[in-house]
Amino acid sequence: MTAAPPAFRSSIDYAALGDRLRAYRIGASLLAEDVAEQLGISRAVVYRMEKGEIVKIETLERLATLLDTSLASLLGVEVEYYATALGLFERMRQLEENSDRILAHFEPISLLLTSDDYLPHLREMLLEASPRSPGKGPKVSDIDKMLEIMAERKAFFEKRKPQIVSLIGLRELERFVHTGLVGRVDLPARIRAERVLAARREVTRIADLMESEPFHVQIGLIDDAMPASTFQLFTSARHAVLAVSPFRLGELPNVRNGIATVTASPEAVRMHEEMIERLWKSAYKGRTGAQHLRKLLERIQ
Repeated sequence: MTAAPPAFRSSIDYAALGDRLRAYRIGASLLAEDVAEQLGISRAVVYRMEKGEIVKIETLERLATLLDTSLASLLGVEVEYYATALGLFERMRQLEENSDRILAHFEPISLLLTSDDYLPHLREMLLEASPRSPGKGPKVSDIDKMLEIMAERKAFFEKRKPQIVSLIGLRELERFVHTGLVGRVDLPARIRAERVLAARREVTRIADLMESEPFHVQIGLIDDAMPASTFQLFTSARHAVLAVSPFRLGELPNVRNGIATVTASPEAVRMHEEMIERLWKSAYKGRTGAQHLRKLLERIQ
């Protein structure tokens, strides 16, 4: 009697594919009904695809064209490219929710370690940083959506407490304290002074974290030139994924121009892990790092 052939197991991770579809859709500022209308399918089908149900190749090809990406990027077999900060932040939210450890370098400090006051200031900064010509800047609705995603990321981090190793460049931090939480430098003197104080409070918060050393937070201060692009490495027992970003959320933020990448390439992951390990060895940590930050604040008055 002939044995039954083994059950076929697809090499495609449909749940991850659904996450990418959602991130690209949000990055394109499209609602599920927009995608459904343009593809001639129901909104329910779009939601099912984003939850990881099997998708026909023809539908994926049409989705790739609609979302201005490639079929390879949707399938996750190459590099995912994000031309909008909105799409990248949604993808990072997804990856953070499924990671046990996060290795991060974001200027000036990781969003996940900022205070509750940071996001309201960031909204003002993003509005200030927008081009002044009518119709040239990001839509206010897109800025609010970014902030909503960032608030979700911060809330999840506080609730689940995955381990984070955050590398912070001292030179970038000094510039941050000098400039303040501003979207442009030609602000009224009173507002500029308030934003400088807000930046100092964020640095004080980092010093406090370094002194108290919560079990899930490790911070290293780097007295050396940092990479031009920021990055975040997400790891768990099931995955290691790297996000590299040109976008920045510190003083004079940029969420408009640049191409971010997300990849699970073992080579890219390994090279960043090696760089992080090298930088971490020479970093100021714990109470020593906190003292460096407090001296920096004393020096810059």
